[in-house]
Amino acid sequence: MTTVGARRQAPLKVDPATDELISQAAHFLGMPKKDFVAEAVRTYLDHRREEVRQGMVASMQVLDGSLSASVAALTGLSAERIEQLGGTGGWDA
Repeated sequence: MTTVGARRQAPLKVDPATDELISQAAHFLGMPKKDFVAEAVRTYLDHRREEVRQGMVASMQVLDGSLSASVAALTGLSAERIEQLGGTGGWDA
């Protein structure tokens, strides 16, 4: 059983130009690259918090628990198009 505290570090793959920017910024700020990246990600997400929230709300609206919503999410078809094609067979709860 894995606990939250026992998570392993995951490698982060970035292009060479981005890695150079990270290396230089971390060096001039006097911090390890991993700390710089962690702080940068937190700052970026804080700056775009409302966009992330809107995306989460939109995702939750798509997946309302119905079979139609699941079919729409999996196929990319609108609910209207699914109905035109014969619906989900009345299996929605």
